[in-house]
Amino acid sequence: MNKQQSPSLAQDYEAAIEWWQLAGVDADYADDATDWLAAPEAEAEPAQRPAPAHKPAAKPDPAPSVPRVAMGGDKSGWPQTLEEFQHWWLESGTLDAGGSYPRVAPRRSVGGSGDSSAGSSAGTALMVIVPEPEEADRETLLSGPEGRLLAGFLAAAGIAPGSAYVASALPRHTPLPDWGQLKADGVGDLLAHHIALAAPNRILAFGRNILPLLGHDTAQGAAILRDFNHDGGSVPVMGAATLGELLRSAGRRKQFWHRWLDWTEG
Repeated sequence: MNKQQSPSLAQDYEAAIEWWQLAGVDADYADDATDWLAAPEAEAEPAQRPAPAHKPAAKPDPAPSVPRVAMGGDKSGWPQTLEEFQHWWLESGTLDAGGSYPRVAPRRSVGGSGDSSAGSSAGTALMVIVPEPEEADRETLLSGPEGRLLAGFLAAAGIAPGSAYVASALPRHTPLPDWGQLKADGVGDLLAHHIALAAPNRILAFGRNILPLLGHDTAQGAAILRDFNHDGGSVPVMGAATLGELLRSAGRRKQFWHRWLDWTEG
């Protein structure tokens, strides 16, 4: 007789489990019932401790705003004669905070070999105002191509070099000036004071940023400010493109010339 092979331990275990299932017994009975066949319960995750309340850092107090100083300082200290103004224009520390270019004084003579000093006496036929000195200017205002263009225009208009007083709204060449901020800082008031000291019969302003400093609303579109009122009276003003723009465009030069004739002869 063949000897029957003994079942393995795994087979015994499977048979026992099958028997209990067929018998409808799936739990042992002790003081507490135990579910043998249920999937093991997942261990409850430990309760997370609430994060400690984070107290935001207090914002530092904003730095106190430093009031901007008006260009030229207190008006009571402004020069009262043209000669004093010309020295003050070169030397006063209240006009700006410095820069890479030198300050340049106003002048009466434009180009040629005539006297280029500004002169100390007030009263002139024409005051020419430009936004700033040319980049290459060192001791003489408009010493480059813009000055030569102006000299040619004055000669064609029959104005002797000594009869024109040439000044700039800013004391030194300033790349990309913020004219809105400069106006808020009082450059317009300072320019008006300069005009009053020079006492011109007419004003020719080169550059679209000059007329707003004199109280002209550029939205009006007119290039002629009929009455610029200041302490010394009322002066007619003609606005034009910058000398640099006129240099680059023959059409603009022609238009400017016709407008000049209409203004002076009309």
